[in-house]
Amino acid sequence: MHDFSKISVIGLGYIGLPTAAVIASRGVQVHGVDISEHAVDTINQGKIHIVEPDLDMLVQAAVSTGKLKASTEAEAADVFMIAVPTPFQGDKKPDLSFIEAAINTIAPHVSKGNLIILESTSPVGTTEKIAQWLAELRPDLRMPHANTDQSDVFIAHCPERVLPGRVLQELVSNDRIIGGISPRCAQKAMELYQLFVRGECLLTDARTAEMAKLTENSFRDVNIAFANELSMVCDHLKINVWELIQLANRHPRVNILSPGPGVGGHCIAVDPWFIVDSAPEQAKMIRLAREVNDAKPHYVMDRVKKAADEFKKPVIACLGLAFKADIDDLRESPALDIAKALTEQRIGEVLWVEPNIRSLPKAYQAFTPQLVTLHEALERAHILVVLVDHKQFKSLKPGDVAAKVVIDTRGLFG
Repeated sequence: MHDFSKISVIGLGYIGLPTAAVIASRGVQVHGVDISEHAVDTINQGKIHIVEPDLDMLVQAAVSTGKLKASTEAEAADVFMIAVPTPFQGDKKPDLSFIEAAINTIAPHVSKGNLIILESTSPVGTTEKIAQWLAELRPDLRMPHANTDQSDVFIAHCPERVLPGRVLQELVSNDRIIGGISPRCAQKAMELYQLFVRGECLLTDARTAEMAKLTENSFRDVNIAFANELSMVCDHLKINVWELIQLANRHPRVNILSPGPGVGGHCIAVDPWFIVDSAPEQAKMIRLAREVNDAKPHYVMDRVKKAADEFKKPVIACLGLAFKADIDDLRESPALDIAKALTEQRIGEVLWVEPNIRSLPKAYQAFTPQLVTLHEALERAHILVVLVDHKQFKSLKPGDVAAKVVIDTRGLFG
């Protein structure tokens, strides 16, 4: 039997809300905390403010049984799980202000025996910083970084590693890396994850756990950079990159990824910079891969501009705004950046097509972009820029686009 009668999840976004709902579905009382009153009100009605398959049913069940409640205020609990954003600032330096704000929020409610888990992807050393911040706010409690064997609270890092669109399955089935500030902290955190994780729980120290998550995403980034660079080389040499990759991948030890318009999402486009920031002299390839992937949207835009020059009044349709296929998540999306830049630069009339959203975030409404249906885009556009391989776009037949100039960054018509 576990001794967790109440768990608090700080941050009810793409990771926090599914985690809270899954734990609540195991019969444990969950108190969710978020700074957004809209998110809190929506969840308390048993509804969801994000798109994720099956999450709506899970949240509705958890709220209707009284196991999940949301609030803008923190309160006492046995466990505090922190799942807030960790973006970077303009100079590519990690921004830990959301984590620090979360610690300030929970500090008055922390008591002896509590477990604090950081799930947010973080630069190496962040979990230790949490312990230091808490030690300053709560000098009455012994922290594990200073009292390894006798600490009053347990602090661990357990990075999320789920795929949007498959979050509920992967929360349960994926192996979890659990890094404690001390071995006792890791053991305590493992007891919590064993409530709902069927995958293996792998114990390590906090710094290794932090680096593991960054390493996973940097590995992906470096491999995507190779594919993106290859696509530009192939354009230069008049070679079909999609056919080339298909042929090269027939080699038993070669697995080249698919190129795209850049790299998006809150993980792969951000996390490598955390490593570069921590070890700038050593992380040369990781930095170069990031620069290759950051440059790819500009390369795509140059191709659109060249195509637009052929028309008197070009109409350009950007197909897809999310950072990957069949989701609504626009964070760090190169597709969105490309659509925005093309609109701002007035290269022509730009139509935005994103079947997974009903309206654009407020920040993008300022320059009145046109969010249209795929049907309207096909009727009106001269140039189609395929930025995301959504299923709606995959169902297009060559005849649907035969009269268009197609700039295909996803190989849909390759």
